[in-house]
Amino acid sequence: MMKKDEKSIPTLFEWAGGMGAIETMITRFYEKVVVDELLKPIFVGMSRKHQLHVAHFIAEVFGGGNKYTGEGGSHYGMIKKHLGKHLTEAHRKQFVKLLLEAADEVGLPDDPEFRSAFVGYLEWGTRLAVINSNEKEIEMNEEEPMPKWGWGEVGGPYQP
Repeated sequence: MMKKDEKSIPTLFEWAGGMGAIETMITRFYEKVVVDELLKPIFVGMSRKHQLHVAHFIAEVFGGGNKYTGEGGSHYGMIKKHLGKHLTEAHRKQFVKLLLEAADEVGLPDDPEFRSAFVGYLEWGTRLAVINSNEKEIEMNEEEPMPKWGWGEVGGPYQP
């Protein structure tokens, strides 16, 4: 039980502005990637449903409930989608750049603490995506839990 003078620390999801803010950011991001010369071949033709699925993944990782997994998504499934895509460091850097631009344009918080956690997640996730995209198979338990990202906990995204 929380004492009266203790403050509750919001999740990154709450601090970002909730599901609407994350969905709006991802929508803006997809508007950018489909006209970007480097990323367009990877992202062209992605449906609105796919965009929402990605937003719900990020929301869940940031502490926003289990909408993504409730829709049948899994961490294993997200990793599998990247296998064999042959993403490069140039793709990764452009992805991060455009997602950060989208975050700025839609008004996600720009305080140093939130942006540090957000950029930390993008660095971690995009570097794993590049690694996994250059594999044909991955040895991973299909029941691997969703990563959880916060304000900088020690131990990585899989520690409670």
